[in-house]
This record gives sequence, structure tokens and C-alpha cells, in this order.
Amino acid sequence: MATRQELLLEIEQNRDEYIIFLQTLIRAASPNPPGDTKEAAQVIVDYLTGHEIISKIIAPLPHAPNVVADFECGQGSGDRVILNGHIDTYPVENPDEWERGPYSGFNDGKKIHGRGGVDMKAGTAASVIAFVLLKKRAEQMKGSVALTAVSDEETGGKWGTRYLLEHCGDPSPWTGDCVLNGEPGGLSSIRFGEKGTLRITFTIKTRGGNGAYTKLIGCGANIVASQLITKLLDIENMVPRLPEELKKHFESDKARQVADDIMGPGAADTLMQPTVNIGMIRGGVKVNTIPEQCVFEADIRLPIGLDGKSVLDRIDEVLKDIPEASYEIHEAASNPANYCTADHPFSKIVANCAEEVTGTQPVMLTGLGGTDCKFYRYTGIPTYVYGPSPKGMGGQGEAVLIEEFVAVLKTHTLAVFDYLTAP
Repeated sequence: MATRQELLLEIEQNRDEYIIFLQTLIRAASPNPPGDTKEAAQVIVDYLTGHEIISKIIAPLPHAPNVVADFECGQGSGDRVILNGHIDTYPVENPDEWERGPYSGFNDGKKIHGRGGVDMKAGTAASVIAFVLLKKRAEQMKGSVALTAVSDEETGGKWGTRYLLEHCGDPSPWTGDCVLNGEPGGLSSIRFGEKGTLRITFTIKTRGGNGAYTKLIGCGANIVASQLITKLLDIENMVPRLPEELKKHFESDKARQVADDIMGPGAADTLMQPTVNIGMIRGGVKVNTIPEQCVFEADIRLPIGLDGKSVLDRIDEVLKDIPEASYEIHEAASNPANYCTADHPFSKIVANCAEEVTGTQPVMLTGLGGTDCKFYRYTGIPTYVYGPSPKGMGGQGEAVLIEEFVAVLKTHTLAVFDYLTAP
């Protein structure tokens, strides 16, 4: 019977193979939009096939396949653990400005460079490799393990994780009793929840005309939009009704320190506050004309304890004084804040394994950004994130530390093994 020590030894012995797999996955460009992940999905299929594992493709969109696989363990009934990750990445805005090519997968000895290395091909690669390692030891465990490597996370998840949960049977085989995900959360934290999102397109329509006639015609759509944006920023002063036990936890010195260390100074406060970002704005056709229309898109992040309806009520009040403005909600990209218990037996095992691997006991936190984990938590499934540092994700020069990738791999593998072999 293989021991945990032998499992860790196998990971160390095969480090080069695992690093090459991650490099290959990064080199298979999969920006979303446009969302074509066929090449990256094939890299995962080929890796599984090379280890004699048959996977299945579920592709509601032909260009965005989801790779799934599962196995039953040999020691009888038990929990079903889902290893979940996504294949798609942010697009690359200025590829020529990267020191290393955005899809180079370059290994400088410390980091693997390329778009998606942090968010989240390192985490997904760790899940794929962990699945292979665990399947070799299936006879020692009870319950079952499933792998879901999905292709639509960056644009909402409708055709990825959400599709697998809602359109593959009742219950779907791709649900489970608990979930582990490798999104970038930092090795010193385990994420048990995340902020919600409210995505809105605002449209302002006014009279137009010659730019010299603002006093006669009006200031135009762009200026009205700027006035509205200023008022929308007041949403950041709304106070959520955070559950008392979470408020106490997030206000603890340890949680605040770790949050700021991982996500940057101010993150501890931001976890408990709404934020407003105006991501896109379009208005006017010429500099010396009064624009008739301005359209902008707002990304409002909702902390636990603040629901979308409360924010929309505030917006409706603001618009009573701005009749030129209307809005439309992006329903598919608007989701409530979510969290699960931080005290589940599986989360404790993940924490203990992380401490064994890194020497640091991770702190339970929630995340600023959204992940596919929300779809599991909405159905009551305890879902946890343990992944590399989020530093650099989605930015120019994105690169993941090799040691963090290996640490995530070890932690994921040990945690599922320990959980499914526990008495």
C-alpha cells in the first residue's frame, strides 16, 4: 500500500514532467473572448490519455469544450470530491510589449511565463495532475473523484461549470459533496467565499449639436454620464449587513494581515465594502460636437451582506434626478456574494496539508473577484480555493512561481487523498 510519503516522492520525481505539462498548457492560447479553447482542452485530454485515463468532452459551444473525467474508489461508498478549474484566460491587450511572449511558457528557472499561468492554468494543471495521481491510488480510497476542466469562466460560466451542473442530469454527475479549486488565492489563505457582481450598462441620451452651443442646447451625454458616474461612486459607502461571526473573523489582525499581504494594502477593508469600476465608456463622434449618446458599463462588486436589489434601489433613486439615463442589467454576469462554512472537515484537511507542504497554516478568507466556485456554493456544496499568488494575473508579463505551482499540486493531492482515506 502506497504511503503519503511515497505520493510526495512521486511528485518530486516527476517535477519536470509536470512543469512541461504546465508550459504546454500555457502555450495553447485560450483567450476569452473570443473563447476558443480547443487546443488547450486537447492538451489536457492528451495528458490524461497518456496516463491511461479516458476523459469525456461536453461542449455546448463547439469551440469551448469542457473536459471531464471521474473514477470510483475501491473502499466503498464515501464522499464525491470535485477538482474544478478553468482553461480559458483573459485576452492579451498588447502582446508586443511582453518581455517574454504572452504564450511562450518560458521557464526562467523560477517562474513559468505566459498568459493564464496565474489565472488559472497552474491551478487547473495541478488539478489534472492530482486527478492522475489519485486515480493510481483509487483502491486505497473510498467515495469518488471527478475532474472538471471548463472552458467558460472568464465570461460568466454559462457554458462551463454552470452548464455541467444544470444540464447534465438530475443530479449532475459533475456535482459532489465538496469541491477543491486552484484559482489564484495565495498559499497563505483558503478561500471559502467571494464577492458578488452586478454588471450594468448605462445609456444616456441628450440633444446634440455644435460644441459652441452648450449653453443653448445643453452639456451633452458625456457630461451627464460623468455626473452620473460620480453619483454611482457613492455606492461604495453602502454598509453591508455582514454576519457577526464573519465580521469578527475579517476584522481579526491575522485575517487582515494575510488579506493585505496576498491582495495588496487595503484588501482587508475592500473585502467588506462594495466597489464600483467603470470598465468601458463610449460617447461622441467628434471633439467639437455635443454628443447625443453615451454608453458606459459598470462593474459593481458586492460584499457578503449586500445584495444586488439594495444597490439597484439606490441607483433608481439617483436616476430620478437624471431622466436622460437608463440602464440594463447583465443578468448572466450578475451574481450574489457567496460563502460556505469555513469549518468543514475537508477545509480543515486542506489547511493541514497546506501547512505540511509550505510550513504555514493558511487563513480562511473570501475573495475579491468571482470564480466558478459560486455555482457550487449556491447549491450548498462546500467549495474551497487553494491556489498560487494572484500577483500579476491578467496583467502584462503574467508568470507563476514554479514552487507555488508544485505546492498547490502537493496540497491538492494530499488533501483529497487524506479526506477519502480518513476513518
